[in-house]
Amino acid sequence: MSELRVYSENGPPSESVCIEPAEIRRELGEIGVNFERWRADSALSAEATSDEVIAAYRRDIDRLMNDCGFSSVDVLRMTPDHPDRDALRAKFLEEHTHAEFEVRFFVEGSGLFYLHARERVYAVICEQGDLISVPHGTAHWFDMGPRPSFTAIRLFTNPEGWVANFTGSDIASRFPRYE
Repeated sequence: MSELRVYSENGPPSESVCIEPAEIRRELGEIGVNFERWRADSALSAEATSDEVIAAYRRDIDRLMNDCGFSSVDVLRMTPDHPDRDALRAKFLEEHTHAEFEVRFFVEGSGLFYLHARERVYAVICEQGDLISVPHGTAHWFDMGPRPSFTAIRLFTNPEGWVANFTGSDIASRFPRYE
């Protein structure tokens, strides 16, 4: 189940918790973040390639690419035995921004986005069927957990794909991890 917890930027305890998608969408919308629930019901094998995942959601991807001017798309599939899981987790756990807005659609599994805005930290668990769009310049980090299990379609306006501008802040260390 998707969940949003809002914290003071100084750290826990949380100030509020939302589990209703409409309420999560409203809360995140106040900081410019788009949150949607989509159908994620295409049957994919455990060995599905990135091309097969993209093909399964091609209609929605094309619509977003046309509507938002995206120039590239990729798939990030993480499994508990992925050889780079520790390095990727560490990289994504550092607070950063992007020069473009970041869009993720969770096809399978889940992960935890932290958004740092207006002296608060918004921690949103994204699960299968969730689409999140983080505005450019919004400080955030992502925790996929120590045994990640998710597939996410990522869309970019930058042809280079994922390019982070790390803030150098240690804020992420003050918040609960996705275990």
